[in-house]
Amino acid sequence: MAAMTDILENKFIDWFFRAQAIGLAGASAAAGTGPANLYFALYTVAPTDSSAGTEVTGGSYARQGVVSALANWAGTQSAGSTAASSGTSGTTSNNNLITFPSPSANWGTIVAWGICDSVSGGSLLFYTLQTPNKTVNNGDPAPTIAISAAQVQVDN
Repeated sequence: MAAMTDILENKFIDWFFRAQAIGLAGASAAAGTGPANLYFALYTVAPTDSSAGTEVTGGSYARQGVVSALANWAGTQSAGSTAASSGTSGTTSNNNLITFPSPSANWGTIVAWGICDSVSGGSLLFYTLQTPNKTVNNGDPAPTIAISAAQVQVDN
């Protein structure tokens, strides 16, 4: 199986997460940029590559959108970077705190989070286990994903 080069990893991350043109020779201008927004979701049953898991519902829960932009997703060279990707890690992460609504009912135990392509429904694109798990109850502070904690790695 072939692996992605650092060049392709950087171009993909900047295109998909950071709203930059793909910039590949022969790429159609119609290719444009990746999604305008990505949406963070919380899960009480972890998704897998072939199953959707169980997303939190009710109690003021809502997916949280992050605009695809250089300012919101780090370049591959370092956490917090807002320059075009130039690193070799194939990794990006959130440059800002992601804050969910304060729960108005028990949400259960959060065991995973994911990145989706829509504010509701749509497709789960990336997911990871939440370590440690976090129980969220009515009246708890709004759950957050810390700056640089939502790391996504392509290939490598």
